[in-house]
Amino acid sequence: MTNISHVILTGGVGSRLWPLSRQSKPKQYLEIFSEKSLFELALERNRSLCHELIVVGNSGNRGLSEKILAKTNCEDFINIVEATPRNTAPAIAFAAFAAKPHDILLVTPADHIIEEGEAYTTAVNQAVKLAEEDFLVTFGIKPLVAETGYGYIEFDGNNVISFREKPKKQDALDYIASGNFLWNSGMFCFKAGVFLAELKKYAPEVYTRSFNAWSTGTNGVLDFEASMEIPSISVDYAVMEKSDRIKVIPSNFMWSDMGSFEAVYEYFRAKGYAMDANQNMQIGDVKPTFFVGLNNCILISTQDANLVVSKSASQDVKEVYTYLEQYYPDLIR
Repeated sequence: MTNISHVILTGGVGSRLWPLSRQSKPKQYLEIFSEKSLFELALERNRSLCHELIVVGNSGNRGLSEKILAKTNCEDFINIVEATPRNTAPAIAFAAFAAKPHDILLVTPADHIIEEGEAYTTAVNQAVKLAEEDFLVTFGIKPLVAETGYGYIEFDGNNVISFREKPKKQDALDYIASGNFLWNSGMFCFKAGVFLAELKKYAPEVYTRSFNAWSTGTNGVLDFEASMEIPSISVDYAVMEKSDRIKVIPSNFMWSDMGSFEAVYEYFRAKGYAMDANQNMQIGDVKPTFFVGLNNCILISTQDANLVVSKSASQDVKEVYTYLEQYYPDLIR
């Protein structure tokens, strides 16, 4: 029987979800989804589909991950602690080093929302079948709108024609009109050995330095000095956009990377979360709040900061985060 390992990537700070998301508690650990976190939901969603669990995250997130793992009674897992974030290509390489070459890795971020059910299970089973044939598989989501915050995959059946970066609005509209583009979900499925072989082929320095950091680590905790030598690069740039072994699973399960308050707003609205007559929403601390002369706005309220944002401008919250990094760093910790 093929062994399938769920690799859950827990890095990222969720800067577009400030002030809820902080360095000390990034968005994947916020228990605001029916009193569960995105990390917890990812664990639950994939538990019945996989045989093992590999958690990859930085040292600052270790305690947060372990708390959720204990909450879900998950005791048998491999915990890989990165000394410093080096992006997704090295993170996945560490998981592949921890696995057997023929093990299939189902790689998912910890901070996405996905509706589990038949559509998701079918997509994973299709991906596993292709991975067994030594393909590197990515999941593409059938787009609902011309979203400019996502990357796109141009496809024909299971074949990938090209990867496209986050587009301008007109390009996104053209992609949707063509019917042969998918949102890039950031989820992958492949054999550990096949991935490492492709990484070594197309990004040899990333492979070599990642292996050095892995081999000099102790009990899954990686060495800082060795880790700093690893180029910081995404798996898309390092392997997926170069390899000739790429396949895509066109998928229609509900998916969002929860990368903005607009995405959170839409999810909460679908769940019946309270809004006023002008479609304004309050998230965070609950106190009497009134929106006057505003439409489709979101108030995010915490003990030490408030943010008011138009739903359509929610991607711009990252600019606030960048400003705070320079002038008010205590507000993002």
